[in-house]
Amino acid sequence: MDGLRRTLCALADIPDGGARGFGPAPGGFTGLFAVRRGDTVVVYVNACPHLGVSLDWAPDRFLTADGTRIICSTHGAEFRIEDGHCLRGPCAGDRLTAVPFLLQEGMVTVDADAGI
Repeated sequence: MDGLRRTLCALADIPDGGARGFGPAPGGFTGLFAVRRGDTVVVYVNACPHLGVSLDWAPDRFLTADGTRIICSTHGAEFRIEDGHCLRGPCAGDRLTAVPFLLQEGMVTVDADAGI
């Protein structure tokens, strides 16, 4: 969309070591989620590559109990946080869809139409 951006949130709104989900872009169907580790953040489309279902089992619940992996609520597939690579489960070897983002002045933004 020619440079139009959508602000997801302030980095401080994502708990350090945690994740936060975001609804779809206007007219979209699938939301996004972000995982934070200190000053580092990654953003993915909230859809498992196996079935396309949302990953979270409750709002903002995207991580394993120990917080070291992203987990799919439907079948327990586990993904590396840093690159979305599926380590175990029916989609092993596949990846989550990463979303390019900008972190400027403490705000996490994506293209206005990011997601599906």
